[in-house]
Amino acid sequence: MPSSPEDTTDHADPSGSPESLILHATDNGVSWITLNRPEAMNAVTWDQRERIIALLGEASADPGIRAVVLTATGRGFCAGADLRGAPATGDRVPGDVARTIRLGAQRLIAAVLDCEKPVLAAVNGTAAGIGAHLAFACDLVLAAESAKFIEVFVRRGLVPDGGGAYLLPRLIGPQRAKELMFFGDSLPAAEAERLGLVNRTVPDEELTATARAWAQRLADGPTRAIALTKQLVNASLDADRATAFAAEAMAQEINMTTQDANEGVASFVERRVPKYRGV
Repeated sequence: MPSSPEDTTDHADPSGSPESLILHATDNGVSWITLNRPEAMNAVTWDQRERIIALLGEASADPGIRAVVLTATGRGFCAGADLRGAPATGDRVPGDVARTIRLGAQRLIAAVLDCEKPVLAAVNGTAAGIGAHLAFACDLVLAAESAKFIEVFVRRGLVPDGGGAYLLPRLIGPQRAKELMFFGDSLPAAEAERLGLVNRTVPDEELTATARAWAQRLADGPTRAIALTKQLVNASLDADRATAFAAEAMAQEINMTTQDANEGVASFVERRVPKYRGV
């Protein structure tokens, strides 16, 4: 993993392979997924999207991965979707657009929401359209001071897709969400933090170090308890109290079968720092 978001700007493979445009590295239990198409402000192509989805799925299934960081190189985090390179479909027929969105942008956002490991966004620059939603879907969001978020769809005469109308009202309420989506104004990182879309804004040069520190704290934690907590929180706004309470009780029932839960209780009784193993 580069020491700063800019370090791999000039390292992209000229062949444009998904492996060169979406970099991947693991570091001490953390999976780093880095968008690496800086000349296009990291607009995501079909192939890149599929690689991100696959890497998130692998992180879920790999017990050695205990946290994920999603970040990018260059000046942009993600400028949105780049539909070039998508499979040819011929003449458009009714249903094609909805199908493309379901199988494309919505799958990408769902992959973040459904990842069984905590996902941290380290937003190094502009996050627009689906790029903004990619960040907002993450469990925690760090942003460089120079970063900005843009609900760009209205500028193109489009309806927000990629889960935007689902995510934003849940994060900041319907009125604020409508303001962002109706006007499409650029939202500076500091204002995004004030609204609750960003957990913390940091100086640009501190973004990667802060992301690394936060990710390591997640990776050192009780992985299954965090995964179950993520599921409970994500489902809470769509459930009534009885359903939420039942899910909470069942999650704790499942969690108490893990070695980490036993370690957490034992360390408390023995007055020592717990050593979680992620199982």
